[in-house]
Amino acid sequence: MKIGEKNVGKIDRVIRIILGLILLYLFVANMVTVPWSYLVALIGLILLVTGVIGTCPFYSIIGMNTLGKGRS
Repeated sequence: MKIGEKNVGKIDRVIRIILGLILLYLFVANMVTVPWSYLVALIGLILLVTGVIGTCPFYSIIGMNTLGKGRS
């Protein structure tokens, strides 16, 4: 599996997008204290981006794929 190759399945993508939006909301609404707020925002952004594009570099590194066999 190559980095940049789609490897995130539909359910995984939906979960990532929802969690990403929740974490970004917590950051914007100041519901998390500094310095944790920046970590929450970073994780939220990563989840949102990987969910939208359907590619997770970490999955590529460890050889994981939730997309299913033969799909791209």
